[in-house]
Amino acid sequence: MGRATAELFARDGADVAICEIDIETAAKTANEISSAHGVKCIASECDVSNFESVETAFGGIAEDLGGLDILVNNAGVTRDNLIFKMSDTDWDTVMGVHLRGAFACSRAAQRIMVDQKFGKIVNISSTSALGNRGQVNYSTAKAGLQGFTRTLALELGRFNINVNCVAPGFIDTEMTRSTAQRLGIDPEEYKQQRAKNIAVQRVGVPQDVANVVAFLCSDDAGFVSGQVIYVSGGPETRR
Repeated sequence: MGRATAELFARDGADVAICEIDIETAAKTANEISSAHGVKCIASECDVSNFESVETAFGGIAEDLGGLDILVNNAGVTRDNLIFKMSDTDWDTVMGVHLRGAFACSRAAQRIMVDQKFGKIVNISSTSALGNRGQVNYSTAKAGLQGFTRTLALELGRFNINVNCVAPGFIDTEMTRSTAQRLGIDPEEYKQQRAKNIAVQRVGVPQDVANVVAFLCSDDAGFVSGQVIYVSGGPETRR
């Protein structure tokens, strides 16, 4: 989803920074995007759960790109398990990347955005925020991002900064394919099974999420802030 979003922004003419703990992967992706779209795309080594790492990365990005207009908090990991099997590390890792990471990156970005009186922040939540068996850590973190979004929108709106949240449903990514393999199910069969419970009868693809993120960062969404938009192929409910 992060790559699809970066590619869409680049296609629309934006310079892009890809923050990633795996700098080799980030550099490869940045080079491919830059070559394909003729924009400046840089890779920045960053552990979003580490405050010092974030501050260093964002300082370098602002200098290299000449500013910072948009932040998409997309970093995510899973450490799924039932609560009685979940370790302290599994809990802390998920909270660190999703919540601590979004806080650290947003705090660094808003300093620049407040000074320039403009900015767009989009946080990536999930339908798991509504509750999902075996994901007490992930569900809690994704629900937390929704409260984080609403509060940040209230605090930063006076500085012409919009803050919104996108909550994807089942999206065909490496993460969901790994989940299928962990369950002993062929990834294609797993997608077919999940599609049966989705109103539009298909699973999502990263571009579906990128399209909504791009809209929220456009001038057309200038009066949209503090909102959580589910990108899940239908209305989201939990029985």
